[in-house]
Amino acid sequence: MDVLFILVISCLLLGGVVGVMAGLLGIGGGLIIVPVLTYLLAELLQIAPQETIVIAIATSLSTIIFTGISSARAHYRLGNLQRHIIVWCGFGIGLGAIVGAQIASAIPGTALKLIFACLVIAIALYMLFGRRVESDNSATKPKLATIGITTGTLSALMGIGGGALLVPALIWYRVNIRQAIGCAAFSGIVIAVFGSSSFVVSGWDYGQLSQGYLGYIYWPATLSIAATSVFTAPMGAKLGQQMNTQLLKKIFAVFLVIVSIRMLWGL
Repeated sequence: MDVLFILVISCLLLGGVVGVMAGLLGIGGGLIIVPVLTYLLAELLQIAPQETIVIAIATSLSTIIFTGISSARAHYRLGNLQRHIIVWCGFGIGLGAIVGAQIASAIPGTALKLIFACLVIAIALYMLFGRRVESDNSATKPKLATIGITTGTLSALMGIGGGALLVPALIWYRVNIRQAIGCAAFSGIVIAVFGSSSFVVSGWDYGQLSQGYLGYIYWPATLSIAATSVFTAPMGAKLGQQMNTQLLKKIFAVFLVIVSIRMLWGL
């Protein structure tokens, strides 16, 4: 059977799972896409291990463009997008996403895997044991820009939408939870556009469009994942109204720790 066909089918299934989990738990798909795609690229396309992680991160970011637009539109209709938050956070996030993508393109694949795995473990531990806390300070424009730069850099470095990082940071500065989630949904698009563009530029000589590449982005995987995730995300959101999502988040966090340890074990 053709390996490209197997890859496309695998990514369609991956997109379906990612969409449900994103809608159900409000978690960016990159936490799932990057490790799975790293494995698929190495096993099916025989891509060198030091290159798979960069391609997986770049491709993961590109899928967020499609899913993020749908999510942001929903939050706009619900009135959860506050202009001053998304403008100042968006400014910092755009800059940070460019920086993060350039760092990811420049460092060795083994080091990038190590960074990704460690950051995922940190996010998973926060999901398991973290609590929503607030400071006595409100979110000023410089603070919003700083939050954006930090979130954008780390998100582009990991290939995620940034909600797991941005929402707790905004809540800390007393931003309403719904507005924080809405801002994260919009910011995911900014991260994806700027981060993906940066990966295209930095990896321009890596592959050709005829081979399925645009820079470091592998488009057959991008389109396959997006094709199903945009449809299953609303299903996950509806399912979340009927389930104990806090318990599911803890189960998912344990899964992330196991996946990250497996990545570290393979270094």
